Amino acid sequence: MIGDRLSSSLRIYLTGRVTIETSTDLVEATALPGRQGRLAFALLASSPRRLDRDHIAEVIWGSELPEAWESSLAAIVSKTRKVLSNLGLDGTEMLQAGPGSYELRLPPGTWVDLRVATDALDRAEGAMRNGRARVAWSHASVASTVFRRTFLAGEHGAWVEHMRRDLHEYEIRTFDVLSRVWLALDDPTAALQAARRALDLAPYRETAHARVMEAHLAAGNRAEALRVYAGLRELLSETMGIEPSPQTELLYEQAIR
Repeated sequence: MIGDRLSSSLRIYLTGRVTIETSTDLVEATALPGRQGRLAFALLASSPRRLDRDHIAEVIWGSELPEAWESSLAAIVSKTRKVLSNLGLDGTEMLQAGPGSYELRLPPGTWVDLRVATDALDRAEGAMRNGRARVAWSHASVASTVFRRTFLAGEHGAWVEHMRRDLHEYEIRTFDVLSRVWLALDDPTAALQAARRALDLAPYRETAHARVMEAHLAAGNRAEALRVYAGLRELLSETMGIEPSPQTELLYEQAIR
């Protein structure tokens, strides 16, 4: 089948511009059946399992479902199958209907940016736990490329916002890993750059401040590390009425010694 021949080269981008790409062709979100089609496709492509029609409809229309939403959803699925078929894929085989549900069955070897990035982040963190900094860098770089892009720009709704919060958290974790990677590879300048990116994304997170302190200490900038500590201590006191954690206090003691 043509779909089998193209399976290993099928790539799906859900961040940035929604795109479906094969080795010979490419379609963007405008080819999908409107914003509803784009939402339905992103939901199905980001999920590794079968989804209830009710859940898909809630993502598309929210709490105000149209009276004939079942037929409207069926039409969206039908048009999406046609888009896939126009790429040389088997749209009916890929987008399957079940009892009250739909499932996007991706051919083996399909590359989906969100799935690849989350897996890469897990691998990067695992590699750092095992002291394999260069391996961690390779995986974290892949994750960073995806997580910095906007998910479904221009769209809103509970599911979209939930996904964006998750991706925001993943991006913070990615830069934290990259900071630790560069510290392990004795590059405090790169470590500081990554740590600052994490801090920009999570200005109220103590671990992000601590990572910036570590990078300054690795570069021999004790005064800068102390300045970051003072700012963190003031922030924690004003917002939560607490002191820095024992781990952060150890960095402070290291800076003043």
